[in-house]
Amino acid sequence: MHLYPSGDVEIVVARSEMGQGVRTGLSAVVADEMEADWSRVRVVQAPGDPAFGNQDTDGSRSVRNHFQRLREAGTTARRMLEQAAADEWGVPVSECVAREHEVHHGATGQTLAYGDLAEAAGRLPVPEDIDLKSPDEFRYIGRPMAGVDNLDITTGRAGFGIDTRLTGMVYAVVARPPVVGGRVRSYESSSALNVPGVLRVVEIPAAPSPPGFTCLGGVAVVAENTWAAMQGRKALEIDWEYGPNGSHDSASYRVALERAVGVPGRVARSEGDFDAARARAARVHSSEYFVPYLAHAPMEPPACVVSLQEDSCEIWAPVQSPQRAREMAAEIVGLPVEKVTCHVTFLGGAFGRKSKPDFVVEAAYVAREVKAPVQLTWSREDDVRHDFYHAISVQRIEAALDDSGLVTGWLHRTAFPSISATFQAGVVQPTDGELELGCVTVPFDVPNLRCEACEAPSHTRIGWIRSVSNIHHSFAIGCFVDELAALAGRDPKEYLLELIGPPRVIDLWEEESNAYGADKSVYPYDTQRLRRVIEVAAGEAGWGRGLPQGHGLGIAAHYSFVTYVAHVAEVSVADGALRVHRVDCAVDCGLAVNPDRVRAQMEGATVFGLSLALHGEITMRDGRVEQGNFNDYPILRIREVPEIRVHIVESDEPPTGVGEPGVPPVAPAVANAVYAATGDRVRDLPIRLG
Repeated sequence: MHLYPSGDVEIVVARSEMGQGVRTGLSAVVADEMEADWSRVRVVQAPGDPAFGNQDTDGSRSVRNHFQRLREAGTTARRMLEQAAADEWGVPVSECVAREHEVHHGATGQTLAYGDLAEAAGRLPVPEDIDLKSPDEFRYIGRPMAGVDNLDITTGRAGFGIDTRLTGMVYAVVARPPVVGGRVRSYESSSALNVPGVLRVVEIPAAPSPPGFTCLGGVAVVAENTWAAMQGRKALEIDWEYGPNGSHDSASYRVALERAVGVPGRVARSEGDFDAARARAARVHSSEYFVPYLAHAPMEPPACVVSLQEDSCEIWAPVQSPQRAREMAAEIVGLPVEKVTCHVTFLGGAFGRKSKPDFVVEAAYVAREVKAPVQLTWSREDDVRHDFYHAISVQRIEAALDDSGLVTGWLHRTAFPSISATFQAGVVQPTDGELELGCVTVPFDVPNLRCEACEAPSHTRIGWIRSVSNIHHSFAIGCFVDELAALAGRDPKEYLLELIGPPRVIDLWEEESNAYGADKSVYPYDTQRLRRVIEVAAGEAGWGRGLPQGHGLGIAAHYSFVTYVAHVAEVSVADGALRVHRVDCAVDCGLAVNPDRVRAQMEGATVFGLSLALHGEITMRDGRVEQGNFNDYPILRIREVPEIRVHIVESDEPPTGVGEPGVPPVAPAVANAVYAATGDRVRDLPIRLG
């Protein structure tokens, strides 16, 4: 943060902006505590640099991790300005009050503008004791605010990954191995070089195994413009060696996962004695659930510019992890990391894809070879076919039930390829961290409970996508609870609340922090808050109201990223066609720093979740992704978007995650609504009827 003699305040934001409003939200926290005039605030994007701490924009943690320290920074600045004014007037600082970009002395009516105090305040020692504002004094925090970048984005002035232009820049696209682990056996470039505008063809070394975040290798075509580069790529003749994943087939892999959950796995959580509960149960019910591979498919495919000089390198890229991009580029171009600058552009969507800087590595390699600034662009087909996919999964849940249909024993087996397999050889089971995303963290008050991880070797690049393992765990658990309610002849909402049990704090972690890296003493896992969002969503949706023939309501709830979310979906099914009419979403994210952005994030998460529930499916045959664009990997169209009503639970608890927690309950809420409308169970995604 900088205060200039002009009175302008410059706030440097170290997190990437991808539509979540982080540049506005974090800046507003500082400005509020500083008592700055918002019209005098200018927001600057930080480059990738360890000086800014952890810059990874993921895990729905930007506000949660920085809220308190940014408040303290703003308050410290305000206190120093008040002290500078007190020194100027020769009065006690206790008589000076900062308000709306000025310091006031009530007794004499004197005022000094912030700009007039900037230099004097900057020479003062930093105070150790500061008093933060009370919530009733907030001017910006907790109130709707327009985004600082809205005008630039809507008028086309905002700079995204593909917008950088440099003198002498060339353009590149890459032909990548169609199978992860494949490599170029040989290639013929003469036809490509004959395409008008094509300048050069560059082979990129194959990725190691496992690949990590490095690029997949292949052949780059460099041209005077992107179109020429793409035409040159089409003309390449490449003989590929497909490697160990060349026979991977997602349909047969599903069968293998189903076999895996049919036998005991590694026990990740065990309470009581599930086997004994099953032996004495009045009834045992089990079901299996399937979620396919999923692609991120952000609106903006990966793109970046790399300019390499003899002793420096500059990158312009839409990255969620600018420090990692900087480090990996430095390795490629052979420069010390401090000689590499990574400028973070706006991100046209990301959902976790752009935390993997493989596309920056590609551009750095090409720039090193051609000795000119390079803009490297991915097509939509590149993006869909060479993603870090959300893991395909099969879940098996089994419940021991008493005479009244209540759960006395719960067994959850989960099988999916781990993200860790992308980085470490030999990983064939989910990690504890992945299991803590919805599986072992199940909030139910069941005396005999066991969660098991089953084997699932990886055959492609697996990466985190918006909400990660919570997606498949929430789908399975949310649907299974609805099945149990039907077996018991109970209302699904009431059955869910009874299964959660009385309000209590759940502590599954020996460390001070929980699965999301949050301090347990500050962010306890509180089932009272989960129960509350269920009640709010159900109440706002009119749970139990009369519905037309063929309509149904479904409910689901989930805790993730230290936030509590419940969805109620209303759907109809007619002539085999499913339509989602309305979704009510209740969210408890603690203090909503900017309610407008919270609402927008929940709306976006609902659309994202509906896309996955209704359409999302990546399939692989012979190791190759069969989809390539929005025609065969569709996202939700405008005509499909239902009425979405977001209900923010008022809270004075510290702010928690918002970007991801709205996704997990969507699919099970819709699936449960389909059952309510038709009597047919949905256990596979995407939802297909008939």
